[in-house]
Formats: sequence, C-alpha cells, structure tokens
Amino acid sequence: MATPGTQEAAQTARMTRARAAEAGQGDEPVADEEERAAGGTGVKSARRALDLMETFAAHDTWLTLAELHTLTGFPRSSLHGLLRTLLDVGWLEQDAGAARYRLGIRALVCGTAYLDRDAAMPFATEALELIRERTGFTAHYARRSGDQIVYLETREAKRSTHLISRVGRSLPVHATALGKALLAELTPAEVDALLPSTLTALTAHTVVSREGLRGECERARELGYATEREEGTPGIRCVAAVVPYRIPASDAISCSLPVDQIDDAGVREIGELLVEVTARLGRELRRAGIR
Repeated sequence: MATPGTQEAAQTARMTRARAAEAGQGDEPVADEEERAAGGTGVKSARRALDLMETFAAHDTWLTLAELHTLTGFPRSSLHGLLRTLLDVGWLEQDAGAARYRLGIRALVCGTAYLDRDAAMPFATEALELIRERTGFTAHYARRSGDQIVYLETREAKRSTHLISRVGRSLPVHATALGKALLAELTPAEVDALLPSTLTALTAHTVVSREGLRGECERARELGYATEREEGTPGIRCVAAVVPYRIPASDAISCSLPVDQIDDAGVREIGELLVEVTARLGRELRRAGIR
C-alpha cells in the first residue's frame, strides 16, 4: 500500500511531467486524448516544434511571441519552451535586445542536406545548364509537394537582374507552369482532391477557376509542356515540362521568360526544347536506377 509520502512523490512527478510536456520538454512521448481527438499520432511537442518551424519558414520577418501565439494558436507557455529549445540548438535566432525570432542557420544546413543526398540533382543541374546555354534564359528544377511547387535548383540567365535565389521557395501548383505540367499527370479526381477549396490569385492573371485550370492541364497533355503568362510573377512567362522518371511525375523543369523578350513562336520553340531535354533526363535517371 502506498504511504502518504509516496503518494505525494508520485503526484509531484506527474505534475513535473505535465509541465515539461506543456513546455515542449521531457523525454517521453505524449499521446493524450486531445491529440487522438485531432487525429494525430506521435509526440505532440514534436509536432508543435515542426509546425512552429513551418510558421517561421512562411514569414520573411522577425516574429514576436505574441505574433507566434496568434499564428499558431499554441499556449504561450508551450511557445516559451519551444523557442528556448530551438534557440539553444541553433534552429532559431533571436534579435539582439528584442524578443523577436527567425530561422537559424541549422535550418539551412538541414535543407541543403536534402539536396546533397538527392541522386537526381547532379543530372538535373547539367540539364539546367544546357537549357540556359541554348535559350539564354533562367531555368528551374522543381518538385511537387502536395499543392505546392518547391524549387530545388536554378540556373539564372547571364544577364538576369534577379538577385534572390528561388531554391527552397514554394508557389501554388495552379499558378505556375511547373505545377500545371505536373497536375496534367494526374486524373481530374486526383487534381480535385489535391487542390484547396479556393485557388488564390498571385497576380491579376492567375487562373483561379477549376474549369480554367482543367483546360490548362488538357492543353499541357496535348502539347507535352505547360505554359503560363504572368500568373505567378508580373512581367514573366514560363514554360515547363515534366521529367519522366517517376509515375506520376514528381519533378519538372521550367524556363522563365520576360514577356518583352519572347513571342508565342519563341515560347513554342522553348517548349519543344524542354520536352526534348526532360525526356533525355528521364532516361538518364532511369538508367542510373534513380526513382
């Protein structure tokens, strides 16, 4: 039988574990009723830490505790613990003299490790350099992640004035030629299940109707490449073709074209070049056993 002393010790231990879990600390996995009700599994504090990192990645400014509380809905006590832990290990940085935070250098190290270990990237880089050499324009290699296109590699045009790398950045699939080329690989039902209920307009030219997007995908199937004009970025046209080494395709290559430097005939010529280069790249990747 437990004595009053042992009961008090057990209660103290339970309270300590509860406080540690609320602050995002402790070594034991937590799977409570709240998490199961939300359909989640695993460690709640780990999920919160990852959600917090994604929140920082989605914003290009310093964020305060109050702003993070509003954006995530996490209790302030949890945020304090998570921020302290992520700061200690270098995943976050704190503004000197102010309680503001942003991603730290460890996030960059982890992100570049993804590219370093992707066996397709050396082949993709050669293809991008060939396209830039043949066209004189900027070439991108990207991969679909859910309803987003993530840029994995870029070769800027030699006369480009674009000074910020797109590598690691993402855009909605419906607003890019890259995304449309990859959506064309899916069935209409798969596309409907993938897309959010409302398609966001990035510019005045973005196609935001499902009917219009279906038409764009059908056109991409007929041509072998997808196009868009100022849907993602004002003043820029894009042409893209998938890299056929997976089914359905997950990767694509695009060429970015200033609208005042290219006409429709030039777009068709570059589209045909992309189909040629991506088909060759797909064969090289399959021969190398890369999937």
